[in-house]
Amino acid sequence: MTLTATLPILDLNLLNGTPADAERFRAELLKATHEVGFFYLVGHGIPDEDFDSMIDLAKQFFALPEKDKLAIENTYSPHFRGYTRIGGELTLGQTDWREQIDIGAERPAVAVGTPGFEDDFWHLEGPNLWPSALPELQPATQAWMERLSAISLRLLSEWAQALGSPADVFEPAFSTSPSSLLKIVRYPGADDQSQGVGAHKDLGVLTLLYVEEGKDGLQVEKDGQWIDAPPIPRAFVVNIGELLESATDGYLKATLHRVESPAGGSDRISIPFFYAPALDATIPKLELPASLAAEAAGVTRDPNNEIHPVYGRNWLKSRLRAHPNVVEAHFPHLA
Repeated sequence: MTLTATLPILDLNLLNGTPADAERFRAELLKATHEVGFFYLVGHGIPDEDFDSMIDLAKQFFALPEKDKLAIENTYSPHFRGYTRIGGELTLGQTDWREQIDIGAERPAVAVGTPGFEDDFWHLEGPNLWPSALPELQPATQAWMERLSAISLRLLSEWAQALGSPADVFEPAFSTSPSSLLKIVRYPGADDQSQGVGAHKDLGVLTLLYVEEGKDGLQVEKDGQWIDAPPIPRAFVVNIGELLESATDGYLKATLHRVESPAGGSDRISIPFFYAPALDATIPKLELPASLAAEAAGVTRDPNNEIHPVYGRNWLKSRLRAHPNVVEAHFPHLA
């Protein structure tokens, strides 16, 4: 594990080496996410040109005429998909200064309230909204999500083994109908707006984030201080979510983070991928070895942010808070 001034750097390619190399990777993974909750991931095997292609595609989307982006605005989607205009999302009740498109698993909507689909979180299942002016967005993003899903599942297997559990302990939650989400985000420069995204913890299992090179802004809370986490070329920033903290009784740490707006006259492209299980899945509680259990701090208790064991309830809670315009358009009874 290489240390920078900010976050550890882990090399996934160690898993292709000797058994000792794999054990080293698992030890480094455990240390990084127990102590910090964030790390950079290299050695993942994704070619440089694929990163360049995704950033270029993102820029093409945000360069579309406003009418093309607003044609797929998220207020048209009861599944919280599609385009969010600048100022259209909230964190802790405060406006985030960014525009984005949310892309999830491409599935038909379900009849919420029918047997097997009684919970309100099934409203999150459904099709995406795709811009007709950029047809290449759909195949490219779906291929990207498949590749990042494979990396994520491999990481979960290594965490499981490092925590003393079977390598496949997490797999049942992801084996059918995973509900991962990809965001493609642009933070416009603004000298009078500091909150690109307000301080928060990710609510799911784990996040793989790629940021345009040379574009700072991400900050991570460590020991009560905010530290910068600038992008490293061709590396993902990885962090765990609240459900992995819950699965380990707080041994692994879901960490507060935020994004500061870039200076006026510039912008920043960010592509986070949130690896998530089926909406009705429950992440298992792991039985930690005694040496690890002794260092488990317990799950963070926040009366304003209850962590639900069923993923869909956690995800719906977040969507309702972040997108009041979608709630008003489709779910006023849930407000």
